Amino acid sequence: MTIHWCGTGLSAIPGLRRLLTERDDVAVWNRTVEKAREAVGDLTDDIRAFDMEALADVLAAGDLVVSMLPGDHHVPLAQLCLDKDANFVSSSYISPEMRALDGAAKEKGLRFVNEVGLDPGIDHLMAHWLMADYRASEGFNPDNVLSFISYCGGIPKEPNAFRYKFSWSPLGVLKALKSPSVSLRSHSELRVSRPWDALSRYDAPLATPESFEVYPNRDSLPFMAEYGFEPGWKVKDFVRGTLRLNGWAEAWKDVFAEVEALEGKPEADARLAEMASEFWDKHAYAEGEPDRVVLCVALKAEAEGVPVYHKTYAMDAWGDARGSAMARLVSDTVALAVEAVLAQELPAGVSAAPSDPRLVLRWLDRVNTTAQHLMVVDHLNG
Repeated sequence: MTIHWCGTGLSAIPGLRRLLTERDDVAVWNRTVEKAREAVGDLTDDIRAFDMEALADVLAAGDLVVSMLPGDHHVPLAQLCLDKDANFVSSSYISPEMRALDGAAKEKGLRFVNEVGLDPGIDHLMAHWLMADYRASEGFNPDNVLSFISYCGGIPKEPNAFRYKFSWSPLGVLKALKSPSVSLRSHSELRVSRPWDALSRYDAPLATPESFEVYPNRDSLPFMAEYGFEPGWKVKDFVRGTLRLNGWAEAWKDVFAEVEALEGKPEADARLAEMASEFWDKHAYAEGEPDRVVLCVALKAEAEGVPVYHKTYAMDAWGDARGSAMARLVSDTVALAVEAVLAQELPAGVSAAPSDPRLVLRWLDRVNTTAQHLMVVDHLNG
């Protein structure tokens, strides 16, 4: 059995290094072999040039492929795993094309695990913990009115005038500004075309309380079922979104205006690429400069307007001698998923971060060693 870890970008290294330290069955694949050698060459000689055909030649039944490559590689790699009776892990969101492989993977007893990074990943674990805790609480009642929020953001540890810094190409961040979102606000579906149309303030209950700017992203609604919300429940708010430093919207107002003005124009892609290059020159993290990640997931239940349950799972992490916070949190969770697949602790088929209480606790215990601050805040019994 071999673990084929594909991709050695910035968000892949700490978890990969941990696996290489603890195991001798890991093959490292990267499009640029030299970059992989720089990252992990002190721990392994088994570094190969990534190529689908080369991987197909050696992939055997029972192997596991980890894709830390760009998203368009995930489904082809998962399909290859299906053909070769191998398992698959990625940190990315489950696409419709990935979901379509569920039945075939189940038939073969294969595990195709996704959404096991930071967001998505650790946020799912927190949500599952809160839901289990709420169901076991004295305040639980199917007639309660529920509010759920999940906000995550990578931000500079030392704030700058732009209120943001980039760890890798800014193009993805700029493209995300064009993405619509769907969430629930005050019992109504909220559809927003652009993030800056739905900005609000969030007061995070960190070790030192701090306020941030937040906005919904993607479609939050499918995660209600994923987290165990039942069809008859009354849900006032349900949002999964992005967290930014206060002042971000003001600092980025000209960026928003240009992105909006480019909508539908033939030069849009070229201009976004040009903007990304400019931002990379001006606002990239310097070598060794610490980043920061804040993640807060909260569940509140009310009976006749009175809170009967309200807890927040809060995390604050930053770059240190172990590397960037983002890289640690993403890749170490991926490594946990690899170990869980090999131990057959996760179900066959296409799945996301686990909801099994034992795995949730074990994985969050690991996050507690990766982040500098992790705690559950009980707002009713503080």
